[in-house]
This record gives sequence, structure tokens and C-alpha cells, in this order.
Amino acid sequence: QVQLVESGGGWVPPGGSLRLSCEVSGDIWSISVMGWYRQAPGKEVDMVALFIGDTIDYADDVKGRFTIARDNAKTTLTLQMNGLRTDDTGVYYCYALASMANWGQGTQVTVSS
Repeated sequence: QVQLVESGGGWVPPGGSLRLSCEVSGDIWSISVMGWYRQAPGKEVDMVALFIGDTIDYADDVKGRFTIARDNAKTTLTLQMNGLRTDDTGVYYCYALASMANWGQGTQVTVSS
């Protein structure tokens, strides 16, 4: 089992930046996929950025603005978000696929003027 704890959300005006962090613990050795999802108000949960093995995949609408990273031990996962837009608003979830899907509790990101 894997435990995930997010931090770093908050309010930012359009064009601003935020950095999300996820502390990972438990059966880290068994993780095959890890990354970030988000749920915008009234919408489904969508992928934002993932490590699939060592390969990185981004949603089309965040390419060039967001950067996912992790340390070598996979104990800390980050999402640097630049050029934030109002449609980036939502709850951001840390995700890790091991023997089962694992989710953090979520952190709210609000982009508004």
C-alpha cells in the first residue's frame, strides 16, 4: 500500500505560479505509475501529468506550462505550474499505481482575479 499527502495548493491570479508537492510513503518499490490528476468544478477527474515508468506524459492543455518532477527515491513528487489560467482551477490529486490505485486527499488550486 502507498500513502500520498499533497501540499502547496492555494489561490493565485491568472498568469501566476504554484508548486504542488506530494510526499510518498509505503510500498514505493511497487509503484509503476505516479503523477497528478485534477477535478475541475462540475467535471470529471482528468489526468494532468504522469510518470509512466520513467516516461512523462502531459495533458495537452498543460504542455509547456506545467512540469512534473520527482526525486530518485520516488518519495517526493512535485508539479510546478506556471502561466496558470482560470480553467486550471480545481482539486489536484496525487496518484500512484502499485498493486492498486492510490490517491491523496487532494489540494485546492484556485486561479482567479
